[in-house]
Amino acid sequence: MSKDNNTVTEANNNVEKKFNYELAFHILPTVAEGELAKTFQAIQDLVIKMGGEITLMEEPERFELVYDIVKQIEGRNRKFSSAYFGWIRFVGSAESVNSITSEIKNIKKILRYLLIKLTKDEVENPFYFHKALSEEKKVENVDELENGLDESAESDLDSEMGDAEELEGENSDNIDSETLSTDDNDTVSTNDGKD
Repeated sequence: MSKDNNTVTEANNNVEKKFNYELAFHILPTVAEGELAKTFQAIQDLVIKMGGEITLMEEPERFELVYDIVKQIEGRNRKFSSAYFGWIRFVGSAESVNSITSEIKNIKKILRYLLIKLTKDEVENPFYFHKALSEEKKVENVDELENGLDESAESDLDSEMGDAEELEGENSDNIDSETLSTDDNDTVSTNDGKD
């Protein structure tokens, strides 16, 4: 019996624990559009080759960086203010992550990368960067509309103002029937006609 238990324990020890990871990366903006797909495919192939199982990804798209990133290329420091950003999520072991980290440095077209272990919440709620950027731009456009009312909105506002003025006129007729007056002590009295 103890021999069987040892076999089970050895089998459990040989099974590598796998976790969810995300490899986020910036590809150099100097990469041609046609080469971008090949570079993205090379990154995917690297993850698979090193034992990762790809679960989700966002294809790289160009965007402006918040700050310049400097990278040494061919012996010269070069500044980049934009890049292609994308990410790949995968399931893998610690060994596969170490292999990916050491090999990704050899892809010369990558400006910067970050490889992180994901929490359960992050796995369940992926953040799509480019989708969020496009939605943010839509919000900016709505703000522009709100700041400059179009003609139909102005006419709606004018008709509402007219309705308010009519109501005010009706209320002032009621007030005139109960004339308000003030005396020297600044007290308000009504003249209800019962003098």
